[in-house]
Amino acid sequence: MIKMNSFFTIFFMATLFFLSGCKSDETTKILRLGHSLDTKHPVHEAMVILGEKLAEVSKGKLKLNIYPSSQLGGERECLELLQIGSLDITKVSAAVLENFIPEYKVFSIPYLFRDKAHTFSVFDSEIGKSLLLKGEQFRLRGLTFYDAGSRSFYMKENPINSPADLVGKKIRVQKSNMAVAMVNDLGGSPTPISWGELYTALQQGVVDGAENNPPSFYTSKHYEVCKFYSLDEHTAVPDVLLIGTDTWNRLNEQEKKWLKQAVKVSTTAQRKLWGASEIESLEAVKKAGVQIIYPDKTAFEEQTKGILDIFKDDVEMKTLIQSIKNKQ
Repeated sequence: MIKMNSFFTIFFMATLFFLSGCKSDETTKILRLGHSLDTKHPVHEAMVILGEKLAEVSKGKLKLNIYPSSQLGGERECLELLQIGSLDITKVSAAVLENFIPEYKVFSIPYLFRDKAHTFSVFDSEIGKSLLLKGEQFRLRGLTFYDAGSRSFYMKENPINSPADLVGKKIRVQKSNMAVAMVNDLGGSPTPISWGELYTALQQGVVDGAENNPPSFYTSKHYEVCKFYSLDEHTAVPDVLLIGTDTWNRLNEQEKKWLKQAVKVSTTAQRKLWGASEIESLEAVKKAGVQIIYPDKTAFEEQTKGILDIFKDDVEMKTLIQSIKNKQ
């Protein structure tokens, strides 16, 4: 289990007290989903669809209560709540999971996926299904991969046209060893900062820029501070919808079937919502004065190829990488 400090322990106790009011009656079982995204984000909208479909297929026997916008904490806090059974479902980036599920590092390899069709093919294949279950030893069971698009660099004061423009720049990254390695390879100075603290960090100059997908860049309002967005699209790190194994094991077979049905519908809807949101988000930030740059990706791809050396002695990871590359 992820280690918790005393502050989080107090926080969890307060949360447990709050969540104690979310009890099921004799005919309805309530599942609690907490996440850190804004309610306008396409992933949250997909979760709303998940709840609606779950109530429909179960005829009201299963209900989803959603707590967005970090009401119950950020990604790490929600993971901890899931592990101790005080939260049922959450969404985190695969990059967060890679810190204790090594196989998830594969999603942070730059330019691993050929295109969107290849990405979805991997998510929905036996490769993806196997990866979703890798966290069970940590009391976390993956339900699905949500599309999180491609991550690109956005900066306060200068556009990124080539890796040379990143040299010496402080770039916020997720708490991911792979993200750190990638920015290092590109000449930048990787700086792990939590998502909730990033807006202020950008404002105050703690970092010069960050990297994320268009909907997150827009809904976070980071475009108010960063006026250069370079679509180098270096990684396609998915979001992972997770259920705590304690909760999963408490569901009977019919309830598990209902949840799987609802998750499938939600995943299909999320991918459509995401595609539309990417277009809308780029248009919105353009109107807000952001300069969109379309750099030649070749230089970025060449300069990050060395990241594969991390796995030169790891037979299992090399096999996983090759199986993804070979997937049609």
